[in-house]
Amino acid sequence: MRRAYDVASVRAAEGSALAGLPDGALMQRAAAGLATVCARLLGRVYGARVLVLVGSGDNGGDALYGGARLAARGARVEVVLLGSRVHEPGLAALRGAGGRVVDSVTSVTHPPDLVVDGITGIGGSGGLREAAAAAVAALPCTALVVAVDVPSGVDADTGEVSGPAVSADVTVTFGVLKPGLVIDPGAGHAGVVELIDIGLDPPDPAPVEVLQAADVAGLLPRPSRESDKYRRGVLGLAAGSDQYTGAAVLCAGGAIRGGAGMVRYLGADLPTALVRSRWPEVVMGEGRVQAWAVGSGGGGDAARHLARAMSDGIPLVVDADALAAFAELRDHRARALLTPHAGELARLLGVERADVESARLAHARRAARELGAVVLLKGSTTVVAHPDGSVRVNPTGTPALGTAGSGDVLAGLCGALLAGGLDPFDAGSVGAWLHGLAGRLAADGGAPVSAYDVIDHLPAAFRAVTSERSA
Repeated sequence: MRRAYDVASVRAAEGSALAGLPDGALMQRAAAGLATVCARLLGRVYGARVLVLVGSGDNGGDALYGGARLAARGARVEVVLLGSRVHEPGLAALRGAGGRVVDSVTSVTHPPDLVVDGITGIGGSGGLREAAAAAVAALPCTALVVAVDVPSGVDADTGEVSGPAVSADVTVTFGVLKPGLVIDPGAGHAGVVELIDIGLDPPDPAPVEVLQAADVAGLLPRPSRESDKYRRGVLGLAAGSDQYTGAAVLCAGGAIRGGAGMVRYLGADLPTALVRSRWPEVVMGEGRVQAWAVGSGGGGDAARHLARAMSDGIPLVVDADALAAFAELRDHRARALLTPHAGELARLLGVERADVESARLAHARRAARELGAVVLLKGSTTVVAHPDGSVRVNPTGTPALGTAGSGDVLAGLCGALLAGGLDPFDAGSVGAWLHGLAGRLAADGGAPVSAYDVIDHLPAAFRAVTSERSA
């Protein structure tokens, strides 16, 4: 599992590490890692043209020392100073290695092959100041951009971008991941994230977790030799309506391909007929179930079906039209997984959709706390928030999942995992991971993807994960 730590935790870990190290040792480790990544990107360091944008503080020091190492290997390193002060030892090292300071980006002698963004570090807040923003705007589009620790203008704790910010091709981050590198919009500015070990030992638990394949494999329910359809989990499904018939079919498909031992479907006559035709293994009508998935395309019946499902006192997935009804009930005893997109979450919280999109972590956490349920905020980076403040961010998402019905498939998949025995936090995290991987597999080669394609590729996603378990 990869863990992302907030700035306060990083500072505390740095303080503990520095207590047992010579002065400047952590910065030199960071600079060595930065220079190594830059050299790999350049391919040939000797004669390469490197531009370093330097702000105040230690982040600028990391950039200067990294630039000095590149200059010592023959790179032509030029520096633009953009802070109110400069890390003097780092600047002296760079000059000693042959680097030079220039007045502005437009003053460089040759267009750079690579730009190092050392303007602001993890302690920065808000967008770039005017001079820095102008310098970034003047960069040639052909140069690779490498951010030091976090792209300048991105909030390291939240991923929020409240003004001009650097868009990096690669971010070289030190010690541990930061939430702003894995949560949009910040993640979209980070590019490929390279983590450099500098010997930090941050405290647990981490504010944000990112599951890897081995973690998903360890969480997946394991059928035993004695398993039957009831032991594997029976999911009650109340989805679809005369207006949104397809939601019922897609949700049922996500549940079946998601490992449910059996699916019981409740719905109007037309979606019932379609589900029966496409998925003959689905059982129609009432009966004992271990979990519910309610609301996908449910129209006016969603509130009634939700009340029915909640009366059973078992875990449930709440999607689409049932979300508003759940918010009105405010039953904190419910073991629920809510699966809104940004617009739905905005309506639940009484804010604008743009507010949710710009601060996904904060709004997902707020909704989980206020509604007393796990919230899976769908979107460019899926955030799964627990009422206790724990968060997981899904790393497998893809733009290919931005297609009608994809969310219905996810609701059914998560419902199957709930019925199989996972708690709502694990079911949402594992469901999002597998759903994302299925979307990636479906889009292999750039093919357009439909919700049915995602369903069809769920078995391959499961196989990819279970191979990790058997390895």
